[in-house]
Amino acid sequence: MKAKWITPVVTALDKDGHVDVEGNKSIYDFLIENGMDGILLFGSIGEFFAVPIEEKKALIREAIRHIDHRVTVYVGTCHMEFETCVELSNYALEQGADGVMVISPYYFSLPESAILNFYRTLAERVHGPLLLYNFPDRTGHDLTPDMIYKLVSEHENIVGIKDTVATMGHTRAIIQKVKTEYPDFMVYSGFDEFFGHNVLSGGDGCVAGLSNFAPEVASGYAKAARQDDLKAMTEYQQKIDSLMAIYDVAPQFIPTIKKAMVVRGVNMEPVCAMPLLPSTEAETEEIQKILHKAGLVEK
Repeated sequence: MKAKWITPVVTALDKDGHVDVEGNKSIYDFLIENGMDGILLFGSIGEFFAVPIEEKKALIREAIRHIDHRVTVYVGTCHMEFETCVELSNYALEQGADGVMVISPYYFSLPESAILNFYRTLAERVHGPLLLYNFPDRTGHDLTPDMIYKLVSEHENIVGIKDTVATMGHTRAIIQKVKTEYPDFMVYSGFDEFFGHNVLSGGDGCVAGLSNFAPEVASGYAKAARQDDLKAMTEYQQKIDSLMAIYDVAPQFIPTIKKAMVVRGVNMEPVCAMPLLPSTEAETEEIQKILHKAGLVEK
């Protein structure tokens, strides 16, 4: 099976809320050394919405240099001001990113014509691989399989999608609609627990957040899938299912993921940008219980 697990990596911030370049480099090394297939900078978990453009550019430049082709690097370049989105996308590609990922415009619930126009114009202006990012719970609208097919058939540089939808049937429909004719189009799930279903249905894996603190579990699952080892896949699926409880610890999952990384010994500050609040003592205790149950930390 084709199978990759890409980490939508957190963005390490210092105590003043600015990007900690050296701290982020340590995180990248932690992920790569534990077998991850790729890294996505400035996805949702990377708090793309809260980092100033110049700090984004600085980290993109330093991250790509530091990773140095050891794994695939995608960059989330969404910005609600369209020209800035184009500028940041081309900047990331010029620095050596393997592709850019852009969520559809949020806040307004847009008609299909507006969404298609957005991505068509973006694909024409971006000088390299572009991945779509579908997250209806955050945008208020859905990228349907038919819409995705239209975009892929019109633009060779639209090369993949992250489909963050809680119904695997939606992602399966994209696989069946698009990959039948465009087999190289990459279809990733945005939920960790759908990894196995995704690759068994002919998809490419997932771009999902548990790998920030459990990279050896995620990379082990991807390796088992590539080896068609269904027994090992079953074992990894059950471990992932257990770890999914992390998302229920608090309404804000980014602080929870950062705290889980600290609990696991990653050298970073669990600082998040406003308005996200740090994990409480009670939440930290719950995180420790989940990680212990999964065999990732001792009591």
